[in-house]
Amino acid sequence: MNQLLGKRFVKLIFGLKQSLSRGHRELVTAASVAICILFLHSIGLLQSLELPALDQFFRLRPNEPPEQRITIVVIDETYLDEVGSWPIPDAKIAQLLQKLNVHKPRAIGLDIYRNLSVEPGNQELRNTYKSIPNLIGIELLANDKNKNLSVLPPLGLNQNQVGFNNVLYDIDGKVRRSLLYWHVKNQVHESFALKLALLYLKPKGITPAKAKSNPEYLQLGKATFARFEANDGAYVDADARGYQILTNFPKLQCQSLSREFCSFTQVSIKDVLTGKVKENLIKDRIILIGSTAPSLQDFVFIPYSSSVMGTAKPVPGIELQAYFISELISAAVDGRPLLKVWSDLVEYLWIFVWSYLGAMMTWRIQNPTRSLLGILVSCFVLTLSAYFAFLYGWWIPLIPSLLSFGTSAVWMTSHIAHMQQEWKRSKEFLYHVINTIPDPIFVKNELHQWIVLNEAYCRFIGYPNKLLIEKSDYDFFPKHEADVFRQQDDLVFRTQQSQEHEEEFTNADGQTYKIATKRSLHKDSAGNFFLVGVIRDITQRKLMEEQLKRTAAELFRSNNELKLKEDHLRYLAYHDPLTGLSNRKFFAEQLNESLHWAQHNNLLLGLLFIDLDGFKQVNDTLGHETGDRLLMTVAGRLSNSLRASDTVSRLGGDEFTIILRAIPNVQIAAKVAEKILSSITKPIVLDGYAIRVSASIGISVYPYNSQDSETLMKQADAAMYRAKRLGKNRYEFA
Repeated sequence: MNQLLGKRFVKLIFGLKQSLSRGHRELVTAASVAICILFLHSIGLLQSLELPALDQFFRLRPNEPPEQRITIVVIDETYLDEVGSWPIPDAKIAQLLQKLNVHKPRAIGLDIYRNLSVEPGNQELRNTYKSIPNLIGIELLANDKNKNLSVLPPLGLNQNQVGFNNVLYDIDGKVRRSLLYWHVKNQVHESFALKLALLYLKPKGITPAKAKSNPEYLQLGKATFARFEANDGAYVDADARGYQILTNFPKLQCQSLSREFCSFTQVSIKDVLTGKVKENLIKDRIILIGSTAPSLQDFVFIPYSSSVMGTAKPVPGIELQAYFISELISAAVDGRPLLKVWSDLVEYLWIFVWSYLGAMMTWRIQNPTRSLLGILVSCFVLTLSAYFAFLYGWWIPLIPSLLSFGTSAVWMTSHIAHMQQEWKRSKEFLYHVINTIPDPIFVKNELHQWIVLNEAYCRFIGYPNKLLIEKSDYDFFPKHEADVFRQQDDLVFRTQQSQEHEEEFTNADGQTYKIATKRSLHKDSAGNFFLVGVIRDITQRKLMEEQLKRTAAELFRSNNELKLKEDHLRYLAYHDPLTGLSNRKFFAEQLNESLHWAQHNNLLLGLLFIDLDGFKQVNDTLGHETGDRLLMTVAGRLSNSLRASDTVSRLGGDEFTIILRAIPNVQIAAKVAEKILSSITKPIVLDGYAIRVSASIGISVYPYNSQDSETLMKQADAAMYRAKRLGKNRYEFA
């Protein structure tokens, strides 16, 4: 699995490296470095660095109060010389246990293998075992690697009074984990430390239970013991069999300044046997009995065993068990933090974040001195963060984070150096090239600063080259012009597409030009982006364009005036100036067109000839002005009586004509005539006078009366006169 993951990581690295581009260089660099570091971590190359870093955190942590719940009875080299043999006779062990039991300890742990009887006193020892129910002995369980390596429990001791003391070693030979449970042939075994801790916790009402957060975890009082996994923390494919936990070794406060690191309260076996040990060192405590004699070689290395400088100093195995017991009790009773680790996803994210910070900080600063200072400060902050997290029980990856941060910083620094070198070459090349071009040309970096200008541009703006280099538009142009330049530059940088735009350009003398600027983006071999702008002076062209626009506007205005005059003349030619109705000319054209349309569509057409009755009397009595107003009122009534498709015209005087298009029958013409008569006969109030007039209407119908306009007109006129003769205010058909 790790090898497959490693191959994928390598492929991703090369792919990401090819994608190192503007706008994403920090992200791509960070991802590439993080993948490399994670690959190294996945194959275990960082384990040998991360574990010692954890040990240093143990050594740097503040001292904790001395452990008052555990006393170690040591079998030292002096006592072995006095006894003169090993193992110690059973009678001596029995005597020791009896002496201790008198002071009522909470539990007694015998960390000595007693699988064989050592006379004299074996029977006495067996009887002593039975009289001390809170006594726990040890056994060594066989493992898969060496099934023959096992030690049976003490003879005469019940199985429930036996705990295994198997120890787990890391790749550097140190112990950083402890075992709580082990399965052998489907039988669960408890560790020596766990059994003693449970005996101590039982009077406090604390017993093993399943954790609420995860039923597979052990809950003891205030503590949940998370089960160690093979890849937790810095470990890679570690042996995770059994129920293991990461040991958070306490750092006990020293009673003596001469000791490099401190241990638990210790008394010699000789002092116990001679009654020289105070009762308070035994009563209600866990008493551990074990060897500290160098000749027995029962020693292990723990995080406190070595320092950065100096020789590693192991601790006795009995002291290691005391550390295990102390951690279990302190976590259950006092809530002392256990050592926990993040999930893989969170660890990967943490490493990537620091990789990104290294790349981003170096890229943003781009100053060797400030970058170095920033790197040192960031590494200190990272280490301090990991240390404080450790104090609260979290083991977070320090070495991978430091490596990813440092590698990203170095990678980005080398990339910046390469870019700067290529940048210098690009500027020199561009300077020689653009000076051969007569048009003003500028080159800007991503900070919108001029980096290369040709002589034509300097002459155009009116400032020397030295004054302009590494300055921006805002230093020399009015703000409204500089804003436009910046907006167009940003557009090219963002889209990476060439753009041409017309702008205003004010030089050093205050003279404003109209210019057209063609901007394009270029990149050198190191990935440096620079914007090249070529300027053309279009002031004269713009002046000519403005003149043409003004001329075109004048012509347009003249054309509109002519059209309005033409429309007005046309209106006068086809409309009666008094009533606004169409005149005789328009009526004749409309009648001919209407007849043609009726003939083509086989439809009827009605023609009404109207002459007002009594108009002359009004004209003569009330004057021509009143007569004109009367005609205007009648014209309005006629228009309101017709459809939109019908046409009403004034032929002159008080004579009107109406063309009725597309009528279904002659009765429709009669109804229209009746409507008109009814409308006209209504009183018309003018200047306080109620004037009454009527009309005589003659009607001719196409095609019944005629098929040509002239005949239709004559017949309608004749019918109108017949209506007048027959009494007026009526209509007659031709």
